[in-house]
Amino acid sequence: MKIAVGYELIYQFPQPTPMLLMLNVHESRAADILVPDEMTTFPQVPLTTYQDRYGNKCTRLVAPAGRMVISCRGVVNDSGLHDPVAHTAQQHAVQDLPDDVLLFLLGSRYCETDELSNVAWALFGHTPMGWARVQAVCDFVHKHIAFDYMKARATRTALQAFREGTGVCRDYAHLAVALCRCLNIPARYCTGYLSDIGQPPTTAPGDFAGWFEAYLGGEWHMFDPRNNEPRQGRVLIGRGRDATDVAISNSFGNNLLERFTVWTDEAI
Repeated sequence: MKIAVGYELIYQFPQPTPMLLMLNVHESRAADILVPDEMTTFPQVPLTTYQDRYGNKCTRLVAPAGRMVISCRGVVNDSGLHDPVAHTAQQHAVQDLPDDVLLFLLGSRYCETDELSNVAWALFGHTPMGWARVQAVCDFVHKHIAFDYMKARATRTALQAFREGTGVCRDYAHLAVALCRCLNIPARYCTGYLSDIGQPPTTAPGDFAGWFEAYLGGEWHMFDPRNNEPRQGRVLIGRGRDATDVAISNSFGNNLLERFTVWTDEAI
C-alpha cells in the first residue's frame, strides 16, 4: 500500500520570527519513503535540520514578516496491515529495565504521575501485569474521555483530562501515558499521521494524531486509547516524554495560524 501524506500551514507574522518544526516522517520509516516529504516554504527561506535526543527530525527557520506557507507532499510505502498486537508481552521489573528506558517512568510536563499514582493503583492494581494491564488502561481512558475537538486546549494535562472527562487524541494519550508510568510501565508519547483507510467515510478535517508506546517484553509496543482498535496507515513523526517534546511547531514570537491542513490518503 502507498500512502500520500502532507500538510499545509499558513501563518501571519508581524515581524521576523524564528521557528522550530517537527513535521518529517520519523527516521524509523526512512526505508519506506517513496517520495521524500521535503518541507517547502513560500516565500523561500533557508532551512536547517538536526536530530533531537529522541531521534526526531527537527527543522529550524526564520519566518519573514507577513504571510508564510509551510507545506510538503510525500508518499510512504506501508504494509497495509493493522497495528500489531502482542498479548503475551510481559512487564519488566523496574530494576531490569534498560537505562535509556527509565526516563519514561518519570512524570513530565503533561503527565503528572505524582497526582495520579493513587488513582492508577486503585483502578488497575488488580489487573494482570503486562499487555493486559496496558490494554485495561486504554479501555478505561477510551471510555472516560469524550472526544470533543471544539474543547481542545493546548495546556490540558493528563490530570485535567481525567478530571474534565473531555479532550482530543493528545489528551487520551497523555492520560494513558501517565497511568502506565504510575504502574511502573515505561510509556512515551507519539505523534504522526493516521489515515482513515479501512474506516467508514468521514467529513472530519484532517489532523495529526496522538498515541503512545509502552515498553513490554524488551520492545516498544503501540497503543491508541483514542481509537482503541488496530488501525491501518499509521505513520510516525515523533516520540518523546509528552507533547512538549513533539510539538509540530514552536514559534518564538507572535503569530497567527491562518490555516492548517493535513492529509493521509491511500495513493493511487
